[in-house]
Amino acid sequence: MKFNVNTPEETMSYGKKIADYLKPKDVILLDGDLGAGKTTFTKGLAEGLGIKRNIKSPTFTIIREYQDGRLPLYHMDAYRLDDGSGDELGLEEYFNGDGINVIEWSNFIENELPSDYLKIIFKRDDSKGDNYRTIDFQPKGEHFNKVIKESYLEK
Repeated sequence: MKFNVNTPEETMSYGKKIADYLKPKDVILLDGDLGAGKTTFTKGLAEGLGIKRNIKSPTFTIIREYQDGRLPLYHMDAYRLDDGSGDELGLEEYFNGDGINVIEWSNFIENELPSDYLKIIFKRDDSKGDNYRTIDFQPKGEHFNKVIKESYLEK
């Protein structure tokens, strides 16, 4: 399912929309070019979870934890991980934990991902404007198909 957005606020609104349908252990993969909207989407998701803290890109810290919402949010950036170093970070503990796992640049840890997840691909098209993006939701597994259906198709 694809959506086009023209502002960062629209990108955030999609993150906010799915927050009510997420549960502990959910894994959301965010892929796309630099500046395509991955962290902006996560800001909306955090808002939907009731997290008040400012959401920052985890680029240099690798994992940022936000505990003050309806569910904890674990925001990860796998860009700087080498093959296998995700295991050293204890990703499996996060995946089996009490919160929502959001992973930017998931292609760097493909072998360590669970079988069910929601992959979201962000594509920029600067020819249509500075903030024009296509957001492509690719659910894998029954739960995430239901999340997409209930949060988007029925509204």
